[in-house]
Amino acid sequence: MEIKPRKFIHAGEIFIAIKPTEIATVLGSCVAVCLFDPKKEVGSMNHYLLPLWNGNGLQTPKFGNISIEKMIENMLNIGCDKMDLQAKVFGGANIHTTTQESMMIGKKNVIIAKEILSNHRIKIVAEDTGGSVGRRILMHSDTGKVMLKYTSEEK
Repeated sequence: MEIKPRKFIHAGEIFIAIKPTEIATVLGSCVAVCLFDPKKEVGSMNHYLLPLWNGNGLQTPKFGNISIEKMIENMLNIGCDKMDLQAKVFGGANIHTTTQESMMIGKKNVIIAKEILSNHRIKIVAEDTGGSVGRRILMHSDTGKVMLKYTSEEK
């Protein structure tokens, strides 16, 4: 069996795997959207911290609305068809126990992912979001398979 290269992505990064790659990240309140084109066998993952760029400062992929749009655009630029794309959404935990709506960044991160994917008519085929523990995810870019492990610290 061929060993695939592994790419770890940090908050604010997007990775498009043209060649078979294992893409990994660790999430708390952050969200990762995994996009997969089964016809081209191309996968991608992002990792963003905050739901919306408010127009101040740099327009970077650490914001969900920037990151997801950029990732979709990059997938289309390499020849993927939006009609073939499938999405999986992970993360958005409420790590810091709070019931204050304004502090629930994880929940807002998940909502923005679902809104943008819906606007693009990209089907979410799997998700594991919310809760109070972090997640480690590993995506096989050529199959779209994602493995998930919860971080052990219960809050």
